[in-house]
Amino acid sequence: MLTHLKWRSMLQVLWHSKKHVVKVDLYFWLQALVAALITLILLFTFVGRIIGVDGDSMYPTLHNGDLLLLQSVGYEPKQGDVVVLTKDFANYVGQPIVKRVIATGGQTVDIDYTTGTVYVDGTPLEEDYIKEAMKVPNYGEGVNHVTVPEGCIFVMGDNRNDSADSRYPSIGIIDTRSVIGRAVMVLFPFQDFTLL
Repeated sequence: MLTHLKWRSMLQVLWHSKKHVVKVDLYFWLQALVAALITLILLFTFVGRIIGVDGDSMYPTLHNGDLLLLQSVGYEPKQGDVVVLTKDFANYVGQPIVKRVIATGGQTVDIDYTTGTVYVDGTPLEEDYIKEAMKVPNYGEGVNHVTVPEGCIFVMGDNRNDSADSRYPSIGIIDTRSVIGRAVMVLFPFQDFTLL
């Protein structure tokens, strides 16, 4: 009988210690999960973001519905970068706009619609990423010669004939404070996954 009581007592101790271990494990897992969520929120808020492409102005580089990972913190726009910006115009109030940086502050942009060529500081850009030869937009030539002020950028879509960009009078030159970040990669759909 004494051994039976000892055995029962040992089982109770084991049972309670296992319950305690499970509680401690659950507590530590919960802490790890909360820390991971906080880290992700901070990363996506301050370091990078995920933004969707709306429209075909960057086709063939980007497609409507692509999800982009952006670099936000410490980014300074450079010529050739694909950037996401905010600028209210026409039907695009508060929506992010995706464009390519053609020129930065201090550079001069000239657009020759007869040859479909964009010149920056007198040098023609090699634009193997554009969809087709550029034509005069339906709103007229708009901005076709400009020196970009410091702290600003001149942007254009890769689908030049279907893009409202810095040539468009209501958009014009973009203040760099309007830039959300640089598109680093296409995350989704998976068949379009690529670094930019």
